[in-house]
Amino acid sequence: MNPAAIFHSFPGGAGMVTPYSPAVEIDGWVFLAGQVPNDPPNEATPLPPDIEGQTRLAMDNLLAALRPLGLDLSDLVAVRIFLTRFEEEFAQMNATYRSFFPSDRLPARTCVGVTALVGGGRIEIDGIARRR
Repeated sequence: MNPAAIFHSFPGGAGMVTPYSPAVEIDGWVFLAGQVPNDPPNEATPLPPDIEGQTRLAMDNLLAALRPLGLDLSDLVAVRIFLTRFEEEFAQMNATYRSFFPSDRLPARTCVGVTALVGGGRIEIDGIARRR
C-alpha cells in the first residue's frame, strides 16, 4: 500500500496566500517549495539589496518551513538554488549559503541561472529533507 502524501501549510507562511503547499511529506521524505527572500508575514517588507542578504533570508525561510515539521537544515539531503544574476553573484551567494552548514554535512546541490523569480528576488531555494 502506498503511503498518503501529507500537504503541510503553516499559519503566516507563503503557502497561505498562494496556490501551493510549502511542504509535502510522503514516507519520511519532505519536499519543500522554493523559498524566496521575502518576509511571509509582511509581504510589503523590501527585499534585502544584496545577494548575501537575500541568500540569508531565503535560507531562513527554508528553515522556517522545516521547523514546524520538527526538522532543521541538518535534515536536508538536497537543495536547488536558482539565481537571476548567476555569473555576477554565484561566489557571494555560495559563501553565504556555505555558512549555514558544517563542513561535513552539506546537502547535494544544484544551482542554475534563471531569467526571473517571483517577487523580483534574485534567489530562490527549494529542498528535500528526510526524517531520521
